[in-house]
Amino acid sequence: MDFEKKGKRLSPLKGSNRRILVSAPGRADFLNTHQDYKGLHVVPVAIRLRCYSAGAANGSNYVRFASLNLREQSEEFQDEFRLDDIRLRGHGWFGDYVRAVFNSLGGRGCKTKGMDIAVWSEVPIGSGLSSSAAFEVSITKLCAKCLGYTMSARQVAEIAYGAEHDVMGIPCGRLDQYASSFGGIVNLQTRPPFLVERLDWPRLTFIIADSGEHRRITSIHPVRQAEIDEALRILIDEAGIPSALAGKLAYHYYGPRWEDVSEEEISPFLSSLPARLASRILFTIRMQLSTAYALGVLRRSSSHPSAPASLAPVLKGHPKDPLSLLGAIMDYQHLLLRDLYEVSSPRLEDVRDRLVDLGVLGAKISGAGLGGAIICLVRNQKAAHDVMKKCAESGIANSWVSTPAEGARVEPNRIRSTLNYNSAVGGDEKT
Repeated sequence: MDFEKKGKRLSPLKGSNRRILVSAPGRADFLNTHQDYKGLHVVPVAIRLRCYSAGAANGSNYVRFASLNLREQSEEFQDEFRLDDIRLRGHGWFGDYVRAVFNSLGGRGCKTKGMDIAVWSEVPIGSGLSSSAAFEVSITKLCAKCLGYTMSARQVAEIAYGAEHDVMGIPCGRLDQYASSFGGIVNLQTRPPFLVERLDWPRLTFIIADSGEHRRITSIHPVRQAEIDEALRILIDEAGIPSALAGKLAYHYYGPRWEDVSEEEISPFLSSLPARLASRILFTIRMQLSTAYALGVLRRSSSHPSAPASLAPVLKGHPKDPLSLLGAIMDYQHLLLRDLYEVSSPRLEDVRDRLVDLGVLGAKISGAGLGGAIICLVRNQKAAHDVMKKCAESGIANSWVSTPAEGARVEPNRIRSTLNYNSAVGGDEKT
């Protein structure tokens, strides 16, 4: 990667246009994984691995883009497109994320200009830490600053979400883009008006461990979504459910009022479903109930709410301090992901088992699953560093300690890690 020397100010690329540097964090799924596309609230945490984007308007009708990560890997790392012809190339082309952001900006009435952009990311691809959303949010934030638009964190998140979901056609929810744009720990309501509740636990400490086994959400989300749709169809059309329950359901996974459906009322009808489909329904209800309880814990730092009867076995024997309760819920949600949603893998289970043996308070899959990362809660920084010392010995090579990180931001002009676009594409700019 190329960095300007510490203490150097950003210099113009062309004319009076000054290079701007922004960054956006990756995120881990803290609570309620695989629920955002169902319209349920989710609780992500922004982590201290960031994607950095630097650039400036170039006075032309062209956008030039370079990925320093791909250049390091000796892969094709440059892209260029005209603003009047922003077609996606497809077939996994890395530049499509930039093209999609410019399409999303234009679709929301933003007048775009030609730009030179360079990106370098610390967020590992395919790790369940939202590398694509950090990329999209950082590009969106950069464009807003370079083009003179004042955008709220919500507006940045919506443009980035539109780029991935609407333009690229990836079946994601809003969790990733909102987590990266807002930062910290948030409770995101994934139905309009997409309310964001900031949860003030700045010292909550996590360990993120990458399993090294990677999958794309396009191989997981559509399958689970189709399974839920089929389960709902059978329940509504064939199971003879009462009208009160039918009124809470819908044929599409995003339609039901899941938070109003209790396990007690739907359980008698799950025998009408194949076991696999019944498991997807139970997963959704139990995941939501446990997250609602955990939110009560997060909102009461000095006490804890009463647990519903169905969670009593989960919390039995755990200390009643908030961190222990949150750790117990994370462990429970991992079991739901493993057993009822079937998105774990032998490698993920092996990594998680090693982390549990090292004394973390709770550990679960982060992201879509079938690979990716495990997110663990620990009591404090000292406990985190004690665990980290043992990770390498346990065969966990890629792991990080993180407290909740700041959302998308403009970096200061004097910063060591300023990306140099001209050097990335072979120019000879002097700084």
